[in-house]
Amino acid sequence: MKYTFFFISKLLRLCYCCMCMHLSTLFTKIKFWTNNVSFGRNLESSGIPFVHLSLHASCDIGCNFTIGNWAVLNASGIKGKSKIEVRNNAHLKIGDNVGMTATTIMCFNKILIGDNVKLGVGVHIYDTDFHNIDPMKRLAGDNIQTVKTKPVVIGNNVFIGAYSIILKGVTIGENSVIGAGAVVTKSIPANEIWAGNPAKCVKILK
Repeated sequence: MKYTFFFISKLLRLCYCCMCMHLSTLFTKIKFWTNNVSFGRNLESSGIPFVHLSLHASCDIGCNFTIGNWAVLNASGIKGKSKIEVRNNAHLKIGDNVGMTATTIMCFNKILIGDNVKLGVGVHIYDTDFHNIDPMKRLAGDNIQTVKTKPVVIGNNVFIGAYSIILKGVTIGENSVIGAGAVVTKSIPANEIWAGNPAKCVKILK
């Protein structure tokens, strides 16, 4: 009797999760459509992300895109949703077979993410400083036009570990790996493993 109850409860939980996945994927597609985000086939979403595109911004997402927004379905238990925000005149392009969980992408200039890229839970990608370095400009209201931005490029087959931060102007070469919690402040060649704060090369992949 105990095993029967256990089996039924597991089956009901599986059915509930499948139903929620289908519904959240549908609502995510609607959110993308209403924000003029173009996306390919086989999009899958657990939970509903935060998505915002400003005037004249653009966002293109490839096929087989997976985006996680539920604490129950990620290893860290983090409760935050993924956030995709593209500001005025900026462009975000995400390739095919990309997966992310509770990831934040803030695009003020240009961010290009290649194919087969994995973004670990809590990863942040910024192509802007958000604020001026000059304290007088910050005190004067932090005019967005004077804040520095530089494009970010992430190559094919890159894996970025959990809670890493990718800052403006960075290019990460194909097949490279970023260790969990790294802060990437400069460009990384292809086929290398980088980790730490600031991130440094710890291994060359053969």
